[in-house]
Amino acid sequence: MGIILAEGEVVGGTGSFWGIMLIYALMIGAMWFFFMRPQSKEKKKVAAMLSALEIGDCVHTTAGFYGIVIDITDDMVIVEFGNNRNCRIPMDKSAISRVEKPGEN
Repeated sequence: MGIILAEGEVVGGTGSFWGIMLIYALMIGAMWFFFMRPQSKEKKKVAAMLSALEIGDCVHTTAGFYGIVIDITDDMVIVEFGNNRNCRIPMDKSAISRVEKPGEN
């Protein structure tokens, strides 16, 4: 019985190194799949939403305000707020969190 145990303990040193490297690679791959991939999909979704932005769309800003887009430039929009429609504020497109088209509910 002692001979069997002695033979079972003989393990190559390089096999354990590659095993650990494989585990690390799998962990990094899983982290990318569960954390980075959804974030990049969300960025693409937001970029598509902002590129489809048109004059007259109702927008919800990151500050919590609702308004109507009245002018669009490359990276800025002018949004009109309030019931009397005399409050016009220029802001970055990145400050828009949601866009609603006029015909949508």
